[in-house]
Amino acid sequence: MDDAGDRPWLSAYPEHIAWDAPLPLAPVTDGFDRTVEKFSNRPCLNFLGKSYSYQDVDNLVRRAAKGFQALGVKRGVKVGLLLPNTPYAVISFYAILKAGGTVVNMNPLYTAEEIEHLVADSGARIVVTLDLRLMLPKVSAALEATSLEKVVVCHMADILPFPKNYLFAVARRGEVARVPKDGLHILWSSVIDNDGAYQPVELSLADDIAVLQYTGGTTGVPKGAMLSHGNIAANANQLLAWCPRVIEGEERIVGVLPLFHVFAMTVVMNVGILGGAEILLMPRFKVEDLLKLIDSKQPTIFPGVPTIFTAINNFEGLDRYDLSSLKFAISAGAGLPIEVKLDFERLTGCMLVEGYGLSETSPAATCNPFGGQIKAGSIGQPLPGTDVQMRDLDDPSHPVPLGEKGEICIRGPQVMPGYWNRPDATADVMVGDFLRTGDVGIMDDEGFCFLVDRIKDVIISGGYKVYPRTIEEAIYRHEGVAEATVIAVPDDYRGEAAKAFVKLKDGVSLGAEELVDFLKDKLSPIEMPDQIEFRDELPKTLIGKLSKKELVAEERAKYEAAKVEAQEPST
Repeated sequence: MDDAGDRPWLSAYPEHIAWDAPLPLAPVTDGFDRTVEKFSNRPCLNFLGKSYSYQDVDNLVRRAAKGFQALGVKRGVKVGLLLPNTPYAVISFYAILKAGGTVVNMNPLYTAEEIEHLVADSGARIVVTLDLRLMLPKVSAALEATSLEKVVVCHMADILPFPKNYLFAVARRGEVARVPKDGLHILWSSVIDNDGAYQPVELSLADDIAVLQYTGGTTGVPKGAMLSHGNIAANANQLLAWCPRVIEGEERIVGVLPLFHVFAMTVVMNVGILGGAEILLMPRFKVEDLLKLIDSKQPTIFPGVPTIFTAINNFEGLDRYDLSSLKFAISAGAGLPIEVKLDFERLTGCMLVEGYGLSETSPAATCNPFGGQIKAGSIGQPLPGTDVQMRDLDDPSHPVPLGEKGEICIRGPQVMPGYWNRPDATADVMVGDFLRTGDVGIMDDEGFCFLVDRIKDVIISGGYKVYPRTIEEAIYRHEGVAEATVIAVPDDYRGEAAKAFVKLKDGVSLGAEELVDFLKDKLSPIEMPDQIEFRDELPKTLIGKLSKKELVAEERAKYEAAKVEAQEPST
């Protein structure tokens, strides 16, 4: 792909963005330092009303970096972050990198067994967490079961503004875990009790791993995507280049997505800090709390996932909140139904564009322009310096012609060098220097990409390929539908059939037959779901993405139970 003719997006690229412009590559900690120098007195973080300037955060990062080095963190040492969205998460991230270590992102809702697996697989020697019963006991258990050496414990009450800190200590003391005094549990206050004169570490953009981002998709044992300093720095700068409307030092960004997820790590934290933005951190998502935050703090940039935008669209009393400060919103993490996009823009007046990526690409690979041409249902064009090809589904070494379905394959400076300690898995996803995504897509003659579905989610029904996303998009067109997801269920005749799970908007009454009638002119007979099940809630991941794996497991268990029952002799 060295010829411009192999990059059809160049003929229709957004104005004022050069696809081949050199990216200002340096470790993201260098970008953090530049921002501190420029905007030291500007707010960096706002957490539940408590504000931290860039100078405040820099002082804490330097002290934490020295404290981590005193605990043995150096080049290549892995440190787990098991934290919700708090200032501790941001400060620890940059401090670990400055100390030379590698961040291992962990979900605070993981079970003790899942935490043990990540610690054992990554070789993490330290984990940073909160003094909450929901988290600390699970991490402490890993001290006995793995090679984990230390647990750094952060006090939740210490980061709350007055009087919330006092009220938390009194009214919610039952949520606080006792911190063992055993020399293995180190208080955050002691980690930062120093002058901040840490020892700078020379880091290689290509060879030093900044982050181990574990990803397992919907099945399988989680694999650690190795994201180098160059990968995450490149992606943050690619996104800044893609957003010419961002005014350095003047934006406020909504931080409702969890920072341990790669989307928020890059789009909220790294891009926000490189752009000198104020990050409005929310420890968890509640739609009314989010609307109150937007109304009171007037953010300008809003990264989210489709279910968050759906929740806003369906919120009764939305007109009570002022959302006019929002300049643009970006959705990723799952396919954005076109009806959700249009409803959000109509209700809020804020442009909502869809991007696409995955953990292995740090994560962003494509995005729709923030001005000019946007094509309905598209995940956009390749970001600067990124090549995207659709490859043959049976032979990924060969590209398919424009307009034909193929596996989305990506090459660029944000693509990981591989999976941690998994050369076999790395070999499976790399074709030369292109990463196989496992997603089916189409590219048009202007380089706009369209996500068809996950390869593993494609339903093979009677020999025909049925794409769940096509069915989901059709279901979302019904005005009474709030959420929908479609999976394959076993079928003795056709092998697999489509089953739709639907959540209705409040107060809506709708039956399966009515919905099928609505879909008749929108889906072919082979695409029509065999079954439709209405539920009050659909399973989601912690970032709010609709999750299919629980539903797949339920349906498989029901099918196996029915087979056993059918084989049992009647009495």
